[in-house]
Amino acid sequence: MLKTLNKEWSAKIATVFFVFMTIWWLTIFLPGSKETFQNYLFAATYGLICLWGGSWGLIISKKWGGFSSAIGRAIIFFSLGLLAQEFGQLVFSYYNIFLKIEIPYPSLADVGFFGSIPFYIFGMAYLAKAAGSKFSLNTITNKLQIVVVPVSMLMISYLLFLKGYEFDFSDPLKVFLDFGYPFGEAFYISVAILAYFLSRKLLGGVMKSRILLLIGAFVMQYLADFNFLYQNSQGTWVNGGYGDYIYFLAYFVMTLGLIQFRTVLDKLN
Repeated sequence: MLKTLNKEWSAKIATVFFVFMTIWWLTIFLPGSKETFQNYLFAATYGLICLWGGSWGLIISKKWGGFSSAIGRAIIFFSLGLLAQEFGQLVFSYYNIFLKIEIPYPSLADVGFFGSIPFYIFGMAYLAKAAGSKFSLNTITNKLQIVVVPVSMLMISYLLFLKGYEFDFSDPLKVFLDFGYPFGEAFYISVAILAYFLSRKLLGGVMKSRILLLIGAFVMQYLADFNFLYQNSQGTWVNGGYGDYIYFLAYFVMTLGLIQFRTVLDKLN
């Protein structure tokens, strides 16, 4: 996989950007800088990787037939999910840099952040459909996985981040998002794992490594969101802190995952 990526210039640019931003982040994080202009600037710019990955994803989807094929539709929804994340990042940074106020939660930014969840779910559903008709959940194993994995992840998330959670039904949207983020993400990770096992016969098995990359990005996104929910509830969130870097890492891996769909075509042609 890495050898193929090295031949893909779009992946090279993404990697160079990742290395540059990582070095910049270390110069901010290691000295313990907080609430400086550099913190805000880093938080406002690392989302550019979403624009790069999402744009390339939409271009690559056309090579797969766009909406006329299951894989094409999957790539489109993954790309829209990544672009939705960047929308959330831009709104978040607008509050911090231009309005100079702490962004409320929930806010307009959550339209992008939470909006990526249904996009990713649709994307994985179409990819699973392409991987095999067994995604219809006819088997007991698939039925159990689609229920057990999300519930298990939600329980773990509750024990780690939401234990002692105080329900404030005067703000129902916040309660919905606090639980909607983990459950939605647990669901698409579950579908991704199912698609991974079904993909062993898809296009000669070349999809397995690509789906594995997507699973890695989804897990990182899951950790990033829960870290944000936890830090936000504790009042310890820092712009440009380690939480932002987890988001950046998730976006980078997702970008490589989308670019990998182009290398599949190169192998098949």
